[in-house]
Amino acid sequence: MKKIILPVLFGLAVAVCRADGPYHFIKEIPVGGEGGWDYLSVDSAAHRLYVSHATKVVVIDLEKDAVIGEITNTPGVHGLASAPDLGRGIVTCGRENKAAIVDLKTLQTISKVDTGANPDGMLYEPGQQEFYTLNGRGNSATVIDAKTGKVVATIPLGGKPEFAQADSAAGRVFDNLEDKSEVVVIDAKTHTVANRWPIAPGEAASGMAFDARNHRLFLGCDNQLMVMMDSTSGKVVASVPIGEGVDANAFDPGTQLAFASCGGSGTTTIAHEDAPDKLTVVQTLPTARGARTMTLDPVTHKIYLATAQFAAPAAPVNSSTNQAAGAPRRQRPQMVPGTFKILVYGMDK
Repeated sequence: MKKIILPVLFGLAVAVCRADGPYHFIKEIPVGGEGGWDYLSVDSAAHRLYVSHATKVVVIDLEKDAVIGEITNTPGVHGLASAPDLGRGIVTCGRENKAAIVDLKTLQTISKVDTGANPDGMLYEPGQQEFYTLNGRGNSATVIDAKTGKVVATIPLGGKPEFAQADSAAGRVFDNLEDKSEVVVIDAKTHTVANRWPIAPGEAASGMAFDARNHRLFLGCDNQLMVMMDSTSGKVVASVPIGEGVDANAFDPGTQLAFASCGGSGTTTIAHEDAPDKLTVVQTLPTARGARTMTLDPVTHKIYLATAQFAAPAAPVNSSTNQAAGAPRRQRPQMVPGTFKILVYGMDK
């Protein structure tokens, strides 16, 4: 996603009171430790939540809401995508320019695979049983055979890729090109770019979610819009306002709700897909500043967001290294050690 470093925020507070709308705060899952975070992902069948944190992936049991293990030695980790049918996962290790293929039962690394520069997003495409890494600085996608762990293709994308989604029935993979304000469409069989679609009125999309039944993509855009796009034609059919600092999206096929987590404003926008060309905001859910990454469990309908607490920044100090003579330099706020956590929100039964 956009950043793996700690957000420059402090004084984080979770809104525990229920806001008007279907979702409300349920609980926190303490994780602890230090370091940044990025993607979260759910394996509903295994009742697991995978959370990138510092140089590892934390594994949480969603029946116990407790940490049960770690996948280690993943420098610059961005996140994990699971292949439940194979019992494997892929972890993008941005600082190594590698991806780790892991055994989801033992949480051990099977192999590491060279990718393009700074692999960020990751995806499992079950139709071809292939992993994709979306390489931020490499402006490319690396395609890996999920069974053998061998690279089968490198696809130039012509821009900085972010979050991706797969439509295996159509044989397509979709990815946001953040710096181009485009969605790039990849043919999953030929491993070639099949199309490029502008996302206007959206700009610089990061998050992406997919409604397979109605063929709709939901894009979280930097200009505070969530755009709904026809995944068969690339036509933008609707958009709604969202908060500041969006970095993730989710879609729940059971409720027809689309989510955009906005860490800058400390909110998650929840919109209902009323029709294939109509999207209506039903709730602006208070979460916490810095809670910009999110995932959804479509079985329980719960959403999970990562954040921490931060100490207030130190008072400005003068420094001879400042570009502006005599200008004070404000210190970056520091994460309070041991406060990394997962926020859980859900609906009434």
